[in-house]
Amino acid sequence: MPVHDLLALLGPTRTASTAALSTRAGARSIGRWIASGQLVRLHPGWVTVPQFAGNWTVRAHAATGYAGGPLSHMSALAVHRIVDTEVTRLQVTVQGGRRVRSSRWLQVHRSRNALDVVRARGLPATSVARSPVDTWGDAHCARAIRGYDGVAREAVLRATRARRVTVPDLVSQLDIRPELPGRRPLSELLALIAGGCESELEIFGVRHVLAVPGIPPCEQQYRIVLPSGSARLDAAWPDVKLAVELDGAAFHGSQEARERDLRRDAALVALGWVVLRFSYRRLMREPHACQAEILAAYRRRLSVVP
Repeated sequence: MPVHDLLALLGPTRTASTAALSTRAGARSIGRWIASGQLVRLHPGWVTVPQFAGNWTVRAHAATGYAGGPLSHMSALAVHRIVDTEVTRLQVTVQGGRRVRSSRWLQVHRSRNALDVVRARGLPATSVARSPVDTWGDAHCARAIRGYDGVAREAVLRATRARRVTVPDLVSQLDIRPELPGRRPLSELLALIAGGCESELEIFGVRHVLAVPGIPPCEQQYRIVLPSGSARLDAAWPDVKLAVELDGAAFHGSQEARERDLRRDAALVALGWVVLRFSYRRLMREPHACQAEILAAYRRRLSVVP
């Protein structure tokens, strides 16, 4: 009886269908290896060796092979590296007619629309444009887990902030999903992103701080050329050379980030600008006081800037 190297039989993905393995090693051998624990089932008809049974990528290859459809929703966001967490229960999407079932470790979604499939890290996955929209709908359905909507919201912000996808791309996906749960709040979020918001802090700023009665609207993500290169200001009134920076801990909390901010502020001052910085805590606790400071600074600048 020939001796088989199971890893060699499984190939580089470390998983294969029992049907494919049977053509190379025989159905009886496959049954014996499963019975003895040398092979373990991941999804119906798909196996691996025990040491790779908990590997997310191996399980993902088995899931897409079994389902005949790409990773989608949170699993697609993970393989695209838009979210950091590789959720244990994998998600795939198949065309409506395929007969595959969800299980404890696999959630199967069905789509009436054509699937926009790309490859990411060697795996088939729905596109970066579709995956956040699918996840958003999942997070706003009646059975959604508490807090999942926040994960979906951050995924949209992260994908657009990193320039992995554009707002028009997401809007196009939304247009073909009129039944999507949470459609209205996603449209509102995309409008804020299109206006220049890149984080929840900036969204709060736009809604509660930067719209100052009595002065013109600010320009968000205003680009300016400095000696060290171009920079973007969270909010600016270029007519009076007034800038506002919203300092969230995620982007401004480290010593290196603070030093970078100081260098940039100094370069702006040298060009005749005034920079107001508001911390996360200040914005949340005293939004009206922040507005008052912006109004006073704008009025002072009117008499200074020609």
